Amino acid sequence: MNTEVYPGSPYPLGATWDGTGVNFALYAENATNVELCLFKSADEPTENVQIKITERTHHVWHTYLPGIKPGQLYGYRVHGPYAPAEGHRFNPNKLLIDPYAKAIAGTIEWHDSLFGYEVGNPDEDLSISKTDSAPYIPKSVVVDPNFDWEGDKSPKIPYHKTIIYETHVKGFTKQHPDIPEDIRGSYAALGHPVTIKYLQELGITAIELMPVHHFVTDRYLMEKDLTNYWGYNTIGFFAPDVRYSSSGVLGQQVVEFKQMVKELHKAGIEVILDVVYNHTAEGNHMGPTLSFKGIDNASYYRLVEDDKRYYMDYTGTGNTMNAMLPSVLRLIMDSLRYWITEMHVDGFRFDLASTLARELHAVDRLGSFFDIIHQDPIISQVKLIAEPWDVGEGGYQVGKFPPGWAEWNGKYRDCIRDYWRGAESMIGEFAFRFTGSPDLYQDDYRKPTASINFVTAHDGFTLNDLVSYNDKHNMANGEDGKDGDNHNSSWNCGAEGPTDDPVVNELRAKQKRNFLTTLFLSQGVPMLVAGDEIGRTQQGNNNAYCQDNEISWLNWQEADKELLEFTQKLISLRRNHPTFSRRRWFQGQPIKGVGLEDIGWFLPDGKEMSEEHWNQDHAKSLAIFLNGRGLHSRGPKGEQIIDDSFYVIFNAHYEPISFKLPLKKYGEEWTKILDTSENRVEEEGITYGARKTIKVDGRSIVLLHHPIKS
Repeated sequence: MNTEVYPGSPYPLGATWDGTGVNFALYAENATNVELCLFKSADEPTENVQIKITERTHHVWHTYLPGIKPGQLYGYRVHGPYAPAEGHRFNPNKLLIDPYAKAIAGTIEWHDSLFGYEVGNPDEDLSISKTDSAPYIPKSVVVDPNFDWEGDKSPKIPYHKTIIYETHVKGFTKQHPDIPEDIRGSYAALGHPVTIKYLQELGITAIELMPVHHFVTDRYLMEKDLTNYWGYNTIGFFAPDVRYSSSGVLGQQVVEFKQMVKELHKAGIEVILDVVYNHTAEGNHMGPTLSFKGIDNASYYRLVEDDKRYYMDYTGTGNTMNAMLPSVLRLIMDSLRYWITEMHVDGFRFDLASTLARELHAVDRLGSFFDIIHQDPIISQVKLIAEPWDVGEGGYQVGKFPPGWAEWNGKYRDCIRDYWRGAESMIGEFAFRFTGSPDLYQDDYRKPTASINFVTAHDGFTLNDLVSYNDKHNMANGEDGKDGDNHNSSWNCGAEGPTDDPVVNELRAKQKRNFLTTLFLSQGVPMLVAGDEIGRTQQGNNNAYCQDNEISWLNWQEADKELLEFTQKLISLRRNHPTFSRRRWFQGQPIKGVGLEDIGWFLPDGKEMSEEHWNQDHAKSLAIFLNGRGLHSRGPKGEQIIDDSFYVIFNAHYEPISFKLPLKKYGEEWTKILDTSENRVEEEGITYGARKTIKVDGRSIVLLHHPIKS
């Protein structure tokens, strides 16, 4: 391959095709030389063209090659000191993935040459490897940015109307019988009409995709015939993972991802990405040299101050990206903007977000990362969701992220699980969680929608397993059952795992309905995990990160259709009644012109709860009055929004309890429209007059409806 070499430009970083050639730009502050390597095919053991980059502007090495086209494979070799104790791990024998690569061809073929040191050398990573890694590392790909979006625009669904569905690209469709077999488990399958129809009928408004940034399966997993199924091990922050492409054509994963987003947007469904900017797949000092470590280790990672050979590890993965450094902040911001502007995604869920907020060793909620996010005119306008914890000291930061951020509310999950399994817990905390967690968010000028409510997530038991197992069953992971959380707040309802006992199975079915009903009637933003609505099981595995098989995939053939129908009706109920998705906090004060408060709390005898009742840890039953005239909200034209009133009765006690309905002033007639003991969500039902008594089955929820005429 003969090509001319021009100086090019330091901006933008990465490989950028302009229609006539490609500009290559790489940030490497401490490097002494950089070589661009071009490959004819992914099968070539080494490059056929090597170009020494001579232009350097503000630590960015750059060049322009006319005639280069999309589909071109490339990588870098970067020279500099190999001095691990000083934080430098340059080794030109290692071909490196471009941190800004828009596509990556294939996956890693594990080999000792992928490590910067000699594997097995007694000096460990202080030794240096002279073996070329090019035959074993995937190449970066030049992509064509052009795509016909057909006027695509984000649905821009407000938080209070949002219902999130956390799912995995492959696992959701891999076993779906109505999707063409050749595209199952791919981006194309997620954008297929069958998938979209299912999501619409379910009623969700946004899918939250587990990591799609190109990731790496660690060597130790490969050697155990396992894989990194979840994908929280990123190496390419701009590249959609090639494993979810149905075509296998170079760069086609980018087009296929865009097509998926376009089809989902047409259906009014947003796309949120689970992103992992806190660490990379290169691990600790004994990890491989794949990209950042060889390009400029000291400019990307947080290193131990006294001995820069080692990495600070706030993530439990071996390394931590240094979000205090301009080069890393720029990478993160450029990646986020790219996925918004070029890939049209609608928001992000930040894995271990506390790590990004760390200034020095403490978590600073007003750190530079947040400052830059807030002032960015593009990133600040999409949904930003934090997983508000990491594994470092002081890393649990639920309720402490700045305004503009929503948070996975781990306290909601723990409280609701404890309530329904009968654990000792204060009824006052249950009230906080049901009303959007004002104790966490109200004093910081945030709204109920700051709370992303969930009972289950990808990490931990599925909903079915939450009511079927007391203990984790993780032997399939190859770690002697030592992995995964030991504290699951689960209850097996009387038998461990599958059983033929009809009493146990009936109780489990009711408990699943209780969890789902609590979730969708709570204030905040509900998040449902894919498959919970059809009874998906992981056979008691609460850490299925390495199970790319039937343990993790949705089993559509054995779907619980009754539970699915219940969930669909439940979500429809929430969407049709703004009482359950308020934009503002409950005031607990009489409404002007109405006289009644916007919310009321009642004992089974129909009397309002007093202060002493909130601190009774044995209290498992209460009723909640939700006033449809107390929404304090207006429509787009300023009209006052009024909804019907509801009376929600929670009975987590194991025996039935009789509840007396409140005084006539709260409503003369109440119609039962939901009863989890009867597996029923209906628009019409039995009607009860004020002060009448209704018997509520043990471990059940009853929802009563009172229409209000505007």
